[in-house]
Amino acid sequence: MKQNIILFMVDQLSAKWLEAARDHNICDLPNFDWLQANGTTFAQAITSNPVCSPARATIATGLNSRAHGLLHNGYSLNPEIPTFMRLLQQEGWRTGGFGKLHLKPHFEKFYQDYTVYGFDVVHNTEDDRSGVWLDWVKEEHPEHYEAVLATCWPDVPGYAEYGPDKVDLRPAIREAKKKYPNVLGKPLQFPEELSQSSWITSRSLDFIRETDGPICAHVSYVAPHPPFCPPSEVMNMVNPENIPEPVPAEWLHSDDAPEYYKKLARFLNNETDERPVWGDTVIGRGKDGGLADANVKFGDNRHRYFADIVHLDQQLGRVRQALEETGRLKNTTIIFTADHGELLGDHGFMQKQERHYDGGIRVPLVIAGPGLERGAVRDEIAQLEDICPTILELAGVQPPQMRFRNKKTGKVDDTCAQISGRSLAGICRGESPTEWRQEAYIESYPSFGPEAIGSWARSVRTDQYRYTYYPDGNGEQLFDLNADPDEQTNLAFDSDHSSVKLELKERLLEQLIRQDWPVPPRDLFNFGIH
Repeated sequence: MKQNIILFMVDQLSAKWLEAARDHNICDLPNFDWLQANGTTFAQAITSNPVCSPARATIATGLNSRAHGLLHNGYSLNPEIPTFMRLLQQEGWRTGGFGKLHLKPHFEKFYQDYTVYGFDVVHNTEDDRSGVWLDWVKEEHPEHYEAVLATCWPDVPGYAEYGPDKVDLRPAIREAKKKYPNVLGKPLQFPEELSQSSWITSRSLDFIRETDGPICAHVSYVAPHPPFCPPSEVMNMVNPENIPEPVPAEWLHSDDAPEYYKKLARFLNNETDERPVWGDTVIGRGKDGGLADANVKFGDNRHRYFADIVHLDQQLGRVRQALEETGRLKNTTIIFTADHGELLGDHGFMQKQERHYDGGIRVPLVIAGPGLERGAVRDEIAQLEDICPTILELAGVQPPQMRFRNKKTGKVDDTCAQISGRSLAGICRGESPTEWRQEAYIESYPSFGPEAIGSWARSVRTDQYRYTYYPDGNGEQLFDLNADPDEQTNLAFDSDHSSVKLELKERLLEQLIRQDWPVPPRDLFNFGIH
């Protein structure tokens, strides 16, 4: 019997914060706890490109960024590249995509065709909060339409000709924001059941309940991506007094900080008025000319972030209940993950991108299903490109192979696997893999424009160390994660660690080359795998 596949995915959730929720008694997450108790948790799951679109393309294809070609937000994934959705679709699964898919640019259009990637059913809603969810609120709950409209991202070009009737929605959005000022970054001003997260779940539940035969559902949430806007009722389910303060920005006064960070430190210390364009910082200039206190500002942000996590846990519970009610649960594999993390004020930064600290690159990954170990925690280094081949192996579907034709002999070589990642299925069954990767590779590209090449960070992370190289003379970082889990002491120029740094630089060079091996399949004409 073909098993069902549920890929339950959230946006911008670090494994660090899920661990903190339990370790510090910040909030209860009963459904996530249930999933861990019934599956395998990968304690070292690392995103190879900590930005939304590249990470999601990697999950869908099993390819790294340079292989699938979606290097940062603003690109579209080539629909000719095989995805796990299409491969399962071709083998008889009915496939559905619900929520934030983001394999195409947000601002290209509000109504995207995601069926080209192998989805039979699509209910798509993205960060900008417009499109079918917004239209649903207007049609079904008009009394709350203005409050929802006020949450839409401003200044998006498509609002000038919105929807099939080409309505100029900008005046209505401006008026809604006047009536509901500063709603982004506050608890929702409308009922929980109308929230974007709840709408995504409801669409997936219809699919689970109304579809016959095996299903593959990609249930994907915008939350807890900033601005953090949880339903007001879950704010009381968080213990804010237990939330830890942000980890200090160790680079502010360090001679060993990368030049990439020193430029920002000089601005914050009033040594220059030229602010670097890189990254979102929590730390800022204070009124007295010194550094502003980030903790005062950021306490409420952390509270709302954990409230969003509580709400997402409730959505996982709704999916779990629907699977039980339909008799599918015993024959369903559930994979829980995120595209990347959120620094949440640690080291003075918000968001993720090229700051490859733990909070930005280590993501939750739990896999539970028939025949898999329960309550297991594994330390093997996993990467997001492993999810696609894992799904295919658990479903009994063969991954795609590259087919190279020798122009001289005419012979075809189809022995090379196309997918960059490796299946985690054996590990989930309790096996010990041979020749498993000894380091994770992480890379960043400019996310919001032609930023200086110094922000194009490249990292390797092992069981013990994280080494990052910022090009064009912008410095290096080396942290001993065992002795210094908060990554406060940069050892890149410590003489006692020179041999460690040299070894990690060589491993980084090896990984840089492997990103392009055997050949990036962005255009499949020569590969013959259509």
